[in-house]
Amino acid sequence: MSTGSTVVAPATRERLLGSARELIEEGGYGAASVAAIAQRAGVAAGTLYRHFPSKQELFVELFRSVCDHEVRAVLVAARSMAPNSSQMDRLETVLATFAERALRRPRLAWALLAEPVDPLVDAERLAYRERYSRLVAQALGACIAAGEVPDQNVGLTAAALVGGCGEVLVDPLSPACGDKAVGNGDPHGPSEVHPPRSGRGGRRMSEAVRIERDASRTSLIGWRYRGRRGP
Repeated sequence: MSTGSTVVAPATRERLLGSARELIEEGGYGAASVAAIAQRAGVAAGTLYRHFPSKQELFVELFRSVCDHEVRAVLVAARSMAPNSSQMDRLETVLATFAERALRRPRLAWALLAEPVDPLVDAERLAYRERYSRLVAQALGACIAAGEVPDQNVGLTAAALVGGCGEVLVDPLSPACGDKAVGNGDPHGPSEVHPPRSGRGGRRMSEAVRIERDASRTSLIGWRYRGRRGP
């Protein structure tokens, strides 16, 4: 039979993670102090250290959880496409879905992608980039197998596409930008992609996603052209 402590401890841990996520989404890592996280979770400040060795370790676990959710959502979007969709379209969907979801939660996405962080969290950020690059590399490999783009170093190309994606998002995600994209009620975002809503946030989202789609298509068309004409 479970004791009270074994039931309450996981719930407290989840409340701490949820509170940290809310605070980061509202004001970045700087807003998520130990005192603020504990207060929002309804526990004493020292309770956090019963569940995590440090605040940074809590951030690492939160970062990993949110990024796992985002990777699953990107996969769902790609796999939900019509069976006759081209592999190029699937690759573009992988890239555009990532951008669309980031723009729905701009403050949280900024914290995950660009905000200066502790080295422990930054290491997790690099691991996420590598994971996303592998996902893009798989989609690019399918494009090559289908004859839609020439053979190439998929790891290098995938890294370039992911880097370009992040660069395109820097300005619209930055808190200094002022204009916020429109989000929804799910703290992690939905598994499916919804069309942008009207208003300035929706226009900003549409423009950023359009730029990213155009950049990825231009790059892939360039590689296809180079493959036909030679180096």
